[in-house]
Amino acid sequence: MDLNLAGRHALVCGASEGIGRAAAHELALLGADVTVLARRAEVLTEVAAALPRVADGQRHDSIATDVSDAETLQDKVGRLVAERPVHILINNTGGPPGGRAIDAGASDYLAAFQRHLLANQALSQLTVPGMRSAGWGRIVNVVSTSVKEPIANLGVSNTIRGAVASWAKTLSKELGADGITVNNLLPGYTRTQRLEQILRDRVQATGKDESAISAAMLASVPAGRFAEAHEIAAAIAFLASPAAGYITGVSLAVDGGRMQSI
Repeated sequence: MDLNLAGRHALVCGASEGIGRAAAHELALLGADVTVLARRAEVLTEVAAALPRVADGQRHDSIATDVSDAETLQDKVGRLVAERPVHILINNTGGPPGGRAIDAGASDYLAAFQRHLLANQALSQLTVPGMRSAGWGRIVNVVSTSVKEPIANLGVSNTIRGAVASWAKTLSKELGADGITVNNLLPGYTRTQRLEQILRDRVQATGKDESAISAAMLASVPAGRFAEAHEIAAAIAFLASPAAGYITGVSLAVDGGRMQSI
């Protein structure tokens, strides 16, 4: 199986922690040059310095910016791709706060739309020309199982994640002839700060003990445990590899069997 990414350049968003950081590590292990992107410059510098170097001349770097700041994002990533084209784009950012869809304001939906769909679009427009020139590219969007089965008390997230999945499916059809694949990775319950946030929100909403809420969540997972970030990252790295060249337009759930749909 060809998993070699030597000579490829990956841009990994949301890479300061959790799934993004784990994905950056896995891509580096496969030989890719990795640029990590998130808001905290000092943390990102440490993340980039700690990434594995397994191939000759392998180079890692960082970009500190908030993906909701469209102008700065365009400027910084534009300068990056002018110097070094990006072949692998991992779109990943923290999910919107919890709450019922009916209670969310227009500003809540607009902020999430900007951070997720519009940022993904901007990053794709910046990186796709380099992928086209290489005749090879990978776009992987870290989304949520909610694109197939909406999750209670995540109204804004359910809505925006669904829009991202539809956008990605459309993009996969437009870019397939260029040798570029576009896929969505749908993590299940994963030990990250996002899971901690969901647990806090549910404690506040229900008044129940956190351990009881965790147990109830795990009761719906046939694997009987929460995922670790590196397990989600392994699936991301596979979708980014040469071996996955004929996989495009799919939404792959990595959820321990939790989803009920086929």
